[in-house]
Amino acid sequence: MKWTANKDRKARFLEWYKDNGLDQEDDLDIKLDKRKRNIYKLLMEYSDDFPQENGKISYEHFINRMCFWMATGSGKSLVIIKLIQILIQLIERGEIPPYDILILTHRDDLIEQLKNHVREFNGANENQIILKELKEYPEVKREPSLFGTTVFYYRSDNLSDEQKEKIIDFKNYDNEGRWYVFLDEAHKGDREDSKRQHIYSIMSRNGFLFNSSATFVDPRDIVTCAYEFNLSSFVNAGYGKHISILKQEIRAFRDEEDYSREEKQKIVLKSLILLTYVKKFYEDIKNIRADLYHKPLLLTLVNSVNTEDADLKLFFRELKKIGQGAVDEEVFRKAIDDLVTELKEEPHFMFEEDRTIKIDEAELKNIKKDDILNYVYNSSANGEIEVLVRQSDRKELAFKLKTSDRPFALIKIGDISGWLKEELAGYEVQERFEDESYFENLNKEESEINILMGSRSFYEGWDSNRPNVINFINIGMGEDAKKFILQSVGRGVRIQPIKNKRKRLLQLYNAGEIDKDLFDLLKDKALPMETLFIFGTNRDALVTVIQELKKEKSKESVTELSLSKNPDIEGYPLFVPTYRLTLYPILRAETELQFEDKRERP
Repeated sequence: MKWTANKDRKARFLEWYKDNGLDQEDDLDIKLDKRKRNIYKLLMEYSDDFPQENGKISYEHFINRMCFWMATGSGKSLVIIKLIQILIQLIERGEIPPYDILILTHRDDLIEQLKNHVREFNGANENQIILKELKEYPEVKREPSLFGTTVFYYRSDNLSDEQKEKIIDFKNYDNEGRWYVFLDEAHKGDREDSKRQHIYSIMSRNGFLFNSSATFVDPRDIVTCAYEFNLSSFVNAGYGKHISILKQEIRAFRDEEDYSREEKQKIVLKSLILLTYVKKFYEDIKNIRADLYHKPLLLTLVNSVNTEDADLKLFFRELKKIGQGAVDEEVFRKAIDDLVTELKEEPHFMFEEDRTIKIDEAELKNIKKDDILNYVYNSSANGEIEVLVRQSDRKELAFKLKTSDRPFALIKIGDISGWLKEELAGYEVQERFEDESYFENLNKEESEINILMGSRSFYEGWDSNRPNVINFINIGMGEDAKKFILQSVGRGVRIQPIKNKRKRLLQLYNAGEIDKDLFDLLKDKALPMETLFIFGTNRDALVTVIQELKKEKSKESVTELSLSKNPDIEGYPLFVPTYRLTLYPILRAETELQFEDKRERP
């Protein structure tokens, strides 16, 4: 079968975009800079496909793409599998070229997740998907599978224009750009000057590029967004926790500002008090039914880990003092009063202008220091901190009070050696020989960890319903920081009141997925469990980053339609179409129509 020349298809596709509101074409063109020699040289090698004019390449030559802007936990991987199934069916029916399919993602755990999803898909479908690593491409093409369709995969960060042990040269697998390429959170470094992003476009230059992510900031991705279910939509639809960014800032941890020890302790106390407040409601819910909701968790994300006065060290030192009982009563009461003063005003949740925070003021005011010991430190008495280290892992440190036999906090960083030699010198350290990782077991019911601390390096590859409080300490406003904030907030909003029911309680009740008796027992206790409280060093920066999602939505055009009744049909029956699905319900507009004689209804 002959296909229309790819350049003609791209030109027509761009015209379709223009007819549907694209008005920023010049801003989307790829500007060439000879000073960035590696990128300039790479694009010039493919000048027939990406011709330059006036020092730039028209976006027309990159238009063969579509993006899926979906919140963390909203099912990106499942959508990718379904899209691949649709592509396979379209290829079999001769409606699109029979090009190879490649999935690129940037972590090993995401590759394992992909394999698990494919196994589930194959268990329910006759047409099997056979996953093969991209390195196997030559062998597979020599001996293609007789059963099923081969889909290739690889680590996106190991794709380059040079060949090393793990790094592979994409030119060895270029196949004249005849690929359907799927990116799963593989757009790291998605600025115009990212070589890897251009490699993806080169490999799919005669095929198509599908980009899925929770965090798009590049306008080239945003204008080609085919489906939007980002954090804002995800939360509004009831699939995530409410988001509250508190006005009180963690400014006491900024190097250039002089704050007293009491101020540092007060901000740490506020996060522990809120965690205690939520955990009290969790305990009440557990008394109703043991398998509901999640164990609340405090997540502290910092900018620096190993410097002399790193953010993580300053935060940990305050945790230590509070655990020892070195807390001034006046500072403690002021921390509670500050929280009560703000929250009793019922501020609006992010993205939800019709919903506000409602607290149990008496419950919050009545929290005592002993409650923090009990609910956060897993102890009935103050004590010194001791360190728990697994010999088989040098990336995590667990902590417990000597007055308790249960750990309460965990640090997850790249290498714990520096902390053991410097920050934890003189602490009692228990070497443990079991292979069980505290971090990997965080989502299990038996996990006693209430505080998780770390930097940007650990948040990826971790999915959890547990966070109810997040501290962002000295996280900046650069592009990488914005993505980090959105990704980590996206991970924090996950909710699952009942196993395998990933919606808030009210949405479950309205959908008839829980009975009224259970709803009535839980409805006054659910809100704290279904809220994510966020503290940041710069509140305005956090609000700006998160609200950018709303701005993108507000750019969508709105068309107003008016309808009027046709007087010529007066007295005639109105035929109302009903639909019966054919074999290919989504692939083609070939749904069959049947008409029933139905009288017009008011």
